[in-house]
Amino acid sequence: MSSTAHSSPPRRNSATNVMALSSSHSSDSIGEEKQKLLMDSAAEPPNKSPNSAISANGLKVLILLAVQNCSKNLLLRFVMKEHPKFLTSAAVLGVETVKLVLSLLYIAFVEKKPLSSAVEFIKQDKRNTILMAVPATLYSIQMTLEYIALSNLDASVFSVLVQTKLLATAGCAVLILRRSIKKVQLISLVLLTVGVMLCNMKDDKSSGKQDAEMDTTKGIIATLSIAACSGFASVYTEKVIKAKRKINDDLPKSQTEPSKKEQYGLAYTQVQLAFVSLVIMGLYCMTVELDVIIEKGLWHGFNGPAFVSIFVSAIGGLIVAAVLKFADAVLKGYATAISVVLTGVMSMLLFGTHLNILYFLGIGNVISAVMLYSATDLD
Repeated sequence: MSSTAHSSPPRRNSATNVMALSSSHSSDSIGEEKQKLLMDSAAEPPNKSPNSAISANGLKVLILLAVQNCSKNLLLRFVMKEHPKFLTSAAVLGVETVKLVLSLLYIAFVEKKPLSSAVEFIKQDKRNTILMAVPATLYSIQMTLEYIALSNLDASVFSVLVQTKLLATAGCAVLILRRSIKKVQLISLVLLTVGVMLCNMKDDKSSGKQDAEMDTTKGIIATLSIAACSGFASVYTEKVIKAKRKINDDLPKSQTEPSKKEQYGLAYTQVQLAFVSLVIMGLYCMTVELDVIIEKGLWHGFNGPAFVSIFVSAIGGLIVAAVLKFADAVLKGYATAISVVLTGVMSMLLFGTHLNILYFLGIGNVISAVMLYSATDLD
């Protein structure tokens, strides 16, 4: 981390390391898009090498992201395969609590600031705290749907189907931001649609091995809902940030100079988002599931792997932040492609999932779609 006085402020560089503690995994969902938007809203863009070559650190974090996405999907599938009867809302509360604790620890031990500064930040940034209720709610819904989806779908199918977030994001961008889609992006969306359809085509052999308790239709609906939440939340966040930029641009220069509030790093934003999510899920538990919690307890039905899955989901955003720091969207697309392939292969090895030729053809389409959609030098 640079501490040179003449370069970009140290707070921004150091905060970037944990900025994605707000993302679970959502493997690829609200967290990733929101972290990128938060970086884009900073004073200046991250440094890029002239030839955009990936650094050694960039390569490491890309591999780490791919492995994390893959392991999270496989672990959740392992946990949900037996259809446990624990409260998914409790799992969401667990993930947000871990992220909140990690963010506060970063503030205390890395930034060396008092924990009361996080409370002060939330008070000073009341407007954004309120606005974050929308993505925080969608994010909580998304995490809940992940448990439903992976209890009814193989991890291999889920990892492909969730990539429809590209369709959702593109659709929301057109409808809400009035943004036009490039030709190459349109081609990628067509490839993605075809790829997802191929991956979900099952032959008689694979259909015969399906778990009797699995409801494939329910799993597909849950996964598509995850993609819809991710797409809308990312576009909503972008719209809010752009609106904030416009307000700042219209203000006199004296009112936009660095202030005390701007000295807070992005770790504080993670505390802010986790706090809002905990409030929302806490209210949901108190109004909908209070009787069950009183009778059986909040953590009823949880086992070791379930608790591990909570921790893995919570730290996933940290890896996303590293990718956004050391690599661009194209290289992150490579990580997504690797994770999709890894999830398919490991699902076959660990769970005996039958993958036919159509699945691998579909994977080829999906990978091509992700790479084309992320490309910056094509039209």
